[in-house]
This record gives sequence, structure tokens and C-alpha cells, in this order.
Amino acid sequence: MASGFFAVLDDIATLMDDVASMSKVATKKTAGILGDDLAVNAEKATGFVASREIPVLWAIIKGSFLNKLIILPIAFLLSAYLPAAVKIILIAGGVYLAYEGAEKIIGYFFGHKNVKDESVTETLPVTETPELEKKKIKEAIITDFILSVEIVIIALGTVVDQPLKVQILVVSVVALLATVGVYGIVALIVRMDDYGIRLINWQDGDDGLSDKVGRFLVRALPWVIKGLSVIGTLALLLVSGGIFNHNLEFLHHLLPGLPSLLKDFLLGLLVGTLAVLILKILKKIFRISSSQDAH
Repeated sequence: MASGFFAVLDDIATLMDDVASMSKVATKKTAGILGDDLAVNAEKATGFVASREIPVLWAIIKGSFLNKLIILPIAFLLSAYLPAAVKIILIAGGVYLAYEGAEKIIGYFFGHKNVKDESVTETLPVTETPELEKKKIKEAIITDFILSVEIVIIALGTVVDQPLKVQILVVSVVALLATVGVYGIVALIVRMDDYGIRLINWQDGDDGLSDKVGRFLVRALPWVIKGLSVIGTLALLLVSGGIFNHNLEFLHHLLPGLPSLLKDFLLGLLVGTLAVLILKILKKIFRISSSQDAH
């Protein structure tokens, strides 16, 4: 009986070791999307008065956990009964990520009109603030859902040939780390300027070390968010390109001498640009057909 007990413990230890090593691989695979998730949610959680930033962020976190509770069972069912669908969803998601990354780059170089951000609640009447909060929270949760699907599918893709119990443990660990890690960092980022103001007001005068550090934190916040946005955009293209490179055989053997990182970026940019152009053409066709129907 004792030997049976220790055999069970040995099996559990082996399983946990496998889960730990595979979780590390899966987390690396999803790092690019986590970067974009971080950038997007840091941007969504800023622009509120200091007292509302954490409540807004907490609402988004709860939505993120709910997203994963919906996504994870569906992903495991597909893996168990329709594994071919996992690869199809993965590639389709890669097209979406490539589109999002390419659209941001095209918009930067060829211009989106600068629209004043109406989400800054300090400039709005107090009665309008709850509606704006609900709108931003809803947008953030929808974005989180799309990115969570990709995180779960990419993580699942790394262990799709493993037993179901390993898949469940590995993907669940990655999903939990994604939520806790991303939103923990976002919480620190959105409070940077508040910590800076506290340091500035900590001592009298404006030449002390605390004042200098405080001013640095206040000035750095918008640059940090912009930097995360740039890194997230590049990561989108690299992740999507990697999905195409490793899941489409004819692309995997294309240009074997090209460095993998450069190849992934170019594939992501090419597919994303094509997706942007196709969508624009479809929108024009739809507008033309709508105007003809109106007449």
C-alpha cells in the first residue's frame, strides 16, 4: 500500500515537472500577445481621475477572468474531439493579429486624423463619468477576449499532442499567468504618475531627489504607454508570422536562409497588409452596393 502511495506521488511529481517545463515553453510562445495585451490595457485604464483608475482596472480584470472561464472549456473540447479546428483557429487568429499590427503601421505612416480623446474623464461632467467608464471597460474586455483566445490557442498548440490532463494544466497555468502578470504590471503603470506626485509633495522645495524622481515618473508615463504600444505592434507581427511559419508547410520551407525573426516579421507584415487591403476593398464594394440599393 505504501509503495502504491509513493508511486502516485511519483506520478504527480512527474506530471508537475512536465507541466512546469511545457508552461515555460507555452509562455514564451504567447509573450508577443501578452505585450500587446499589456499595452492595450494600460492605455484603456488611464485617463481617469486617480480614485477611479484601480476600480476601472479591477472591473477589467474580472471581465478577463470571465473571458478565460468561457474560452478554456471550449478550447479543451475542441482539442479532445476536433483537434484539427485548433490549427484552423490558430491560423485565423494569426491573420487577425497580422491585420491589427499592419493596420497600426499603415495608419501611422499614411495617417489617421488626430481625434481628440474624449475618454479623459477629468474634463467631463461627473454625471457622464460612469457611462464613459462602462464604455472603456466594455472595449477593454472585448479586446481582452480576442487576445485571450489567441493566448489559449497558442498555448494549446504547444501541447496539443500531450494527454488531455497535461493540456488542461499547462493552458490553465498560462491563462492565469497572463491575467495576473499583465494586469499586475498595468496596475503599476497606471499609478506611475500618482506615485510621482506623491514623491513631489513628500518634501518642501523642488530640488530634492524625491522631487526629481517624482517628476521623472509623471513625465515618463505617456512615453511608457507609447513604447508599449510600439513593442506590442511589432510583437503582433512577429507572433502572427511565427504562427504562419510553423503551421503552414509551404511557408516553413520558404527562404530557409533568412533569419527566423526577420522571416516571421515579414510574413506577419505581408499577410496583415493583404488583410487590410482586402477589408478596405470589401468595405468599398459594400458601400457601393448600399448606395445603389438606396437609389
